[in-house]
Amino acid sequence: MTSIKHTIKSTLILVSAGIIISCTAEKYRKPELSLPQKFRNDESGEIKTSLGETHYKEFFKDPVLISLLDKAMKKNYDVQVALKQIEFASLAYNQSKWGNVPKINATIAGATITRPSDNSMNGMMAGQFMGKRYMGDYMTSASFSWEADIWGKIKGAKDQSLAEYLQTQEASKAVKIRLVSDIADGYYNLLMLDKQLEITKSNLSVADSTLVILKKQYELGLTTSLAIEQQEINRNQILKSISPLESSINIQENALSILSGEMPSKIDRSQSIDQILYPEVLPDVGVPSELLSYRPDVKNSELELRKSYTAIHLATVNMYPSLNITGQGGLNSFKISDWFNIPGSLFGIIGGSIAAPLLNGKELKTKYEQSKIKMDQSELNFKQTVLKAVGEVSDALAELNKLEEQQKIAEHLVLQAKSNVNNSLMLYKYNEATYLDVLLSQTNKLQIELDLVFIRNQRLHAITSLYRSLGGGWQ
Repeated sequence: MTSIKHTIKSTLILVSAGIIISCTAEKYRKPELSLPQKFRNDESGEIKTSLGETHYKEFFKDPVLISLLDKAMKKNYDVQVALKQIEFASLAYNQSKWGNVPKINATIAGATITRPSDNSMNGMMAGQFMGKRYMGDYMTSASFSWEADIWGKIKGAKDQSLAEYLQTQEASKAVKIRLVSDIADGYYNLLMLDKQLEITKSNLSVADSTLVILKKQYELGLTTSLAIEQQEINRNQILKSISPLESSINIQENALSILSGEMPSKIDRSQSIDQILYPEVLPDVGVPSELLSYRPDVKNSELELRKSYTAIHLATVNMYPSLNITGQGGLNSFKISDWFNIPGSLFGIIGGSIAAPLLNGKELKTKYEQSKIKMDQSELNFKQTVLKAVGEVSDALAELNKLEEQQKIAEHLVLQAKSNVNNSLMLYKYNEATYLDVLLSQTNKLQIELDLVFIRNQRLHAITSLYRSLGGGWQ
């Protein structure tokens, strides 16, 4: 009786100590971050709605692009794989909720036949007392085991499963953001190639017209065959650039089809690149602190930090004693005829144990120290991820500001180039300019027009990059 009271007293002391330690265990604390009040190169005024919470259907204006994105969200295989990973982690998290429930197993029917040696003690006793040379053991039973979650070990495992489940959700958002960015960039590339092909064909038409004029002038003795040869070379150079553009268009269409989860096919376009409306993004970039809740990579990094805190807790409690309760009951008999003879065949066992690690070569202590180092690494990675995120937004803003200036200059240059071509042709007709002046003005015009299309495309890419770096609208 005294030993039972002593055991109960020891158990109560153990449980009380566990409760105290669990209450004093270190809780997760978000690291202090010295974030600025606004992004560098952010020239916006009062902040209203952050771009980081704007859905792509509200951000992008082109209906063809939105249609491609809608199809990709449903059919893209990378997205589907990410969603399956969420399902996988969800099952693991739901299973972790059963950690406090006892484990129960049942033996429906078990039979053991033992035939000992005739010269052994068991063999001689079996022959003497049972009248046969073998022994049977027949059992039907149910057993259970349960570990008391004194130190919060089971709760810690559940917290880790929850963090891993949430990480799969953030990973899925990151896949979708990257997909939106890739499709938008690919679509803008396609519009750029369309415009480049249009400009090239237009300049080819001008080169053909000029060549006709030169041939007539040659017939009248107003120019030489050298001018015709130079113009033919110029015209063929323009013609040569058309095939690569057409090939690039087909390749880009195929890439967009695959990203949308469909077989390679033609992409119908309703707008040209100079008709795309630029979203009013600069007044809505938000503040750096919002990246903590909008960027999937930042949120994923913080979840990893949370897991490291839990890992320290688990490494700590693994060094403490554990309380286990086990039990077994059912039917047991040496004779098959008595197997289900109730109550004679009934049996039951119940037991409890308090086990603690004593000497394990400092393995548990080492794991505890390693878990603290892992936590420090996770905190540094989290801070680095935040720093990188702020830098990406600042870079996109800087690029946008400068590209807007470049586009204005390029648009003015296009007007000048067109005027220069018209003037050179007029002067050439009146023999006040050489053919080289005409050729140079046409070449410059083609290059300046292509540069403007490229700058417009870069600006659209920069806007998409800003949208992605702010979180891509996935909450």
